[in-house]
Amino acid sequence: MKRIAILGSTGSVGKQTCAVLSRYPDKYRVEILVARQSVDVIEQQIKEFSPRWVVLTEPAAAHALKNRISHLDNVEILSGVQAVIQVLEHVRPDLLVAAMVGSSGLLPVVKAIEYGIDIALANKEVLVMAGALINRLRRKHNVRILPLDSEHSAIFQCLSGTQHQDLKRIVLTASGGPFRGRTVRELKAVTPAEAVAHPNWSMGAKISVDSATLMNKGLEVIEAHWLFGVHVDQIKVLVHPQSIVHSMVEFKDGSVLAQLGVPSMELPIQLALSWPERWSSPDEYFVDWLNLPSLTFEAPDNETFPCLNLAYQALRAGGNAPTVLSVANDICVEAFLETRLEFLMIPQVIEMALASVPHREALELDEILTSVAATKEIVPGVINNMR
Repeated sequence: MKRIAILGSTGSVGKQTCAVLSRYPDKYRVEILVARQSVDVIEQQIKEFSPRWVVLTEPAAAHALKNRISHLDNVEILSGVQAVIQVLEHVRPDLLVAAMVGSSGLLPVVKAIEYGIDIALANKEVLVMAGALINRLRRKHNVRILPLDSEHSAIFQCLSGTQHQDLKRIVLTASGGPFRGRTVRELKAVTPAEAVAHPNWSMGAKISVDSATLMNKGLEVIEAHWLFGVHVDQIKVLVHPQSIVHSMVEFKDGSVLAQLGVPSMELPIQLALSWPERWSSPDEYFVDWLNLPSLTFEAPDNETFPCLNLAYQALRAGGNAPTVLSVANDICVEAFLETRLEFLMIPQVIEMALASVPHREALELDEILTSVAATKEIVPGVINNMR
């Protein structure tokens, strides 16, 4: 059996990863579970998977978990981000599922690659912030990065067995989120509860808000650039409300390959865990072709949702601009969810952060972390001033 570590096991992607693993108990041994502070959820995961190591990055949560499972002597509970690094170095599992939220996943993924651990990547911010560094490290240590996003999983499948020089363009599809078709006036008073109510996908709060602003698609554009080695001008975004076509690849002869499937994160997760094999799925994960709705496509509304353009601009600027974009967005989404920032102000704050943080080439980890720190210092003040 292969050994697996799940970072962010109590979040949406982490829980769906566990659901997939529970259907195939003979494929992987869960060695490490990592979360922030969701004691109730991770206690249930411990009961199901019996991991050897569990890390909660919040010390108080780790202490509470220790008290709850003190009767178990086959699991070690640790706390803090550094403990994650230490456990990965000690265990060196075959695969790490990077399902953390935002910039928190950067250091664990960098270290895991240095330890020669393959990565199943859902935490797109890692590549957004440090794409050049990650690519350099994965080549040096001969590590595979398998995408968990449905869009990048689709592109990965469509490109399998093709020649890079034959590629013309990648087409990323977007659902349009819960506010598709609304005007700026209609978005002035939207609430966090409305923003996280995604019409098609079951996702965590942060990525749901990103979908509502179209920043999620912007981050995916940057991720696609680093994952597949394509120029920014070769990446197009189309809104596809039905979420059946997960993305497409156009070739220079006019041929198009698309990957279709029901809108469930468990399918790309399962593919990443099984690759290069494919495991059999339950019946509910097959498309009902005779009852399929009409498939439609439209251009994104960049005027109402400017975050997508901000991501393109950051990718073209290069250096630390994508890092600033990603970290500023993390802070803005958290402020919005806590009702400290209006929905329409999210792109405004991000744009101000991009203009305020000094530009760096950000090729090394310390330079990237310096940009992260600078953004975290600047953005809260910008938010307070806007309030």
